[in-house]
Amino acid sequence: MPSPALTRAAAAALLVALAAPASAQKGNDTLDIGIGGSVTSVDPHFYNASPNNSLSMHIFDRLVERDARARPYPGLAESWRVVSDTVWEFKLRPGVKWHDGRDFTADDVAFTVQRAPNVPGSPGGFGGFLRAIQRVEVVDPLTVRFHTAQAHPLLPTELASVAIISRHAGEGASTEDYNSGKAAIGTGPYRFVAYQAGDRTELARNDAYFRGPEPWARVNYRFIANDGARTAALLAGDVDLIDQVPSTDLAKLKREPKVTLSQIQGLRLIYLAMDHSRRGNLPFVTDNEGKPIAKNPFDDLRVRRALSIAINRQALSERIMEGTASPTGQWLPEGTFGYNPEVTPPRFDPDAAKKLLAEAGYPNGFRLTLHSPNDRYPNDAKTAQAVAQMWSRIGVRTEVEALPWASFSARSNRQEFA
Repeated sequence: MPSPALTRAAAAALLVALAAPASAQKGNDTLDIGIGGSVTSVDPHFYNASPNNSLSMHIFDRLVERDARARPYPGLAESWRVVSDTVWEFKLRPGVKWHDGRDFTADDVAFTVQRAPNVPGSPGGFGGFLRAIQRVEVVDPLTVRFHTAQAHPLLPTELASVAIISRHAGEGASTEDYNSGKAAIGTGPYRFVAYQAGDRTELARNDAYFRGPEPWARVNYRFIANDGARTAALLAGDVDLIDQVPSTDLAKLKREPKVTLSQIQGLRLIYLAMDHSRRGNLPFVTDNEGKPIAKNPFDDLRVRRALSIAINRQALSERIMEGTASPTGQWLPEGTFGYNPEVTPPRFDPDAAKKLLAEAGYPNGFRLTLHSPNDRYPNDAKTAQAVAQMWSRIGVRTEVEALPWASFSARSNRQEFA
C-alpha cells in the first residue's frame, strides 16, 4: 500500500472555449490559451510535470504516442517488435525532419536515452522510464534496438513518456538553451518562438509536420494561476480557451451561450503519499502533547489503512469537486491500460479506522501537518482541508499547510514533509 490514501479519481478533464474564439472574431489564425499550471521549462527532460509535458508534446514527438485512453499508437516509430526476451526493435518513420530541416535518425534516439536521465538540476526527471534500458544499438538510420537486462514488456508504454530530442541541437546544451530557444528544435507540430517563465510561451506552426499542418498558425500559452482570473479572461475574450476549469464556475459557464464546455474522463489522480520509508520520527508528526513520536506511524500498514478508510471519497467528489471527479481505489480510470475492475474504492468506515489506530498503538491518535499545493491541481487546498477534517474525527488531529507548487515540490523532493 505505497499510497495510503487515494483520495479521488482523475477529475474529468475540462476545457472551456468561446463558441466563436476571440481570435477568430479578430480575423486571424492565432489561438490564445489560458493555462492554470506554470511551465517551468521548455527543456522536455527537465521536469516530469503536466504543464511542461503538455507544452513539450507540441514541440517534440515521442517514439510511441498515447491516445485519450492511454492506448499506445505509432509516433516517431512506425512499428516495434520483440527480437528476443531482452531486445526490442523499433522501426523509425522515414522522412521526418527537425524544425531546422535536418533528418531525424536513430542516432537522435540514442542521444535522447543518454541525456534524459541526466539533466542537471532536474526536480524530477524521466530516468524511471528508461531505467530498464542497458544499451541502445543503432542498427541503421531508421532502426534502433533497446537491450534490457531481462524481459520488459512495458518498454513501448514507458517510451511514450520520453520526448525525442536531436543530437545536433542538444549535445552540450543546457536547460537554459532550451528555454532561450537555441536548443528547442523538435519534430512536433509547432516550433518554438518565445518563452517567459511564469508568464507565457509562444509557438508557430510547423508546416512540414509529418502528420500535416495544424489549423492554427500561432498558439500562445498564457499562465493565469488564479481560477477566477482565468475564467474572467475567457469571458472577456482575452483568451480563447482555458484549462483547469474551476468547478465553482461550471454552472455559470454552462449558462453562457458563447461558451463551449468539453469534458472527458481524464487521467489525473489526486492521492496522499505518506512517508513510510523512514523508520524514526518524522517532521510534522507528534503525539497529542506536541512531542516527537519515536517510531514512524506511517510505517504501520494499519495506520495507513485507517487514514484511507477515514476518507469519504464520495463526499469529496460531490462537495469539493462538484461532480467533476469520481472515487477510486487505483491509479488508472476505467478503459485505460492497467485498469482492474476488481479493485474498488476503499469503503468509508471511520469506526473501523479508529479500531485500526488503537491496534497500532494509537488509541488517542496523534497530530499531523498535511502539506498540499494550493495552485497545482483542481481544488487541491480545499481537498486537503476536507481530508484534514475527516482525519481529525478519528483522532488524527490534522492541520493543513498549503503552499505554491514551486515551494511544495522543492520541499517535497527534499523529504521535508511527513
